[in-house]
Amino acid sequence: MFSPDLVDALGGSDALAKRRRAAADRAVAAGQPSFTEEVWRYTPIDDLDPARYAFAAPGGTAGPVGLMSGVDDGAAAVVHISNGAVVDVSVRADGVRVDTLGGGADDLIGTVAPEGPDVFGDWNLALASAPVVVSIDPKAVLTDPVVVHVHTDVDGLAWFPRLVVMAGRTSQATVIEHHTGGNTPALICPLTELSVGDGAHLGHVTVQELGEAAWQIANLCADAGRDANLRIGHVAMGGDYARARIGIDMTGRGGHSEIDAVYFGRGTSTLDFRTFQTHVAPHTTSDLLFKGAVDDYARAVYTGLIRIEADASNVMADQTNRNLKLSPNAWAESVPNLEIENSDVQCSHASSIGPVDADQRFYLESRGVPTDVAEALVVRGFFDEVLDALPSEQISASVRQRIDELVSDADFTAALS
Repeated sequence: MFSPDLVDALGGSDALAKRRRAAADRAVAAGQPSFTEEVWRYTPIDDLDPARYAFAAPGGTAGPVGLMSGVDDGAAAVVHISNGAVVDVSVRADGVRVDTLGGGADDLIGTVAPEGPDVFGDWNLALASAPVVVSIDPKAVLTDPVVVHVHTDVDGLAWFPRLVVMAGRTSQATVIEHHTGGNTPALICPLTELSVGDGAHLGHVTVQELGEAAWQIANLCADAGRDANLRIGHVAMGGDYARARIGIDMTGRGGHSEIDAVYFGRGTSTLDFRTFQTHVAPHTTSDLLFKGAVDDYARAVYTGLIRIEADASNVMADQTNRNLKLSPNAWAESVPNLEIENSDVQCSHASSIGPVDADQRFYLESRGVPTDVAEALVVRGFFDEVLDALPSEQISASVRQRIDELVSDADFTAALS
């Protein structure tokens, strides 16, 4: 897909360069994936032509505000990364540190994901041109979020954003990762690592607002320590093909994690989600709630796995995916899975795909609400549960407003069939 020779032009320590070359070798050996592989099932991955894109790091300027309006105000730290280069770092609060390539980040890259969970993860390690490490001091309490903006607007660019978040023991913080893009073809393959120390509380939100021609193949890898609390939110609103693989390893006794996502596909976009809740330690809990809507000819794919290891007793884990079809031409697939190696657990999974609920619509219509308004109200209410769960009230409010705009623009007539 890409040449290992590209590694030699990147900066960093000798130790990092060695790990980069090993990752490139793994990626070359793996080759380009195919939809015939189970992990790429239901996807257009065979349509990916790497020759259309050129790896580079031209840099640029900060991206649009989008759903992040007002979020930067008073933030503990703000980082702007554009087209493969860090263009600005502003640290405004005590208890947080931001490191970049050659300035402290080198040794921390790979803390949670020393190898990529897929070939794009290995290429990310090999070719990450602008890695950023956010470190939260032990016992630090950040009342305002750390915001990382990632923007792409160069035609035909391929690049690999890397963000590592280290939440120190008993710290408390929220990190918001914002991906934006222009309406030009690009291939963006980010990898985010979340290391949550013992007793720490970390919230992480990804807000994806890419242009309609962009491809994004993203990985998030997290490790939750003893009595840690991790809340992950994901918002997906753009992209031609946008994939998010989210994996959480519950390795510390007493840890808890939540994964919540909201997505809205329009046009011919494909939104693809793969989740892995892996319980390694006993007395751990995890909850997952994904809700999305697809309109026009859009597609949504969800596959999830709860895995309980043999030593993980007294575990509680839930997984729920709900999809609304707002057009007869839209399509969704939902495949939840369980793998349980210990009998002392409580696990559940659920999924649904369907149009706007006819009973809810009729209830509103019977009270004088016009049909189109009733449909819009049902769609808005459908998302409330997951929006309320996102670890940022500002983002929740912005996304709720954006959904209101999308619903107001939508033609729901087809959804009645």
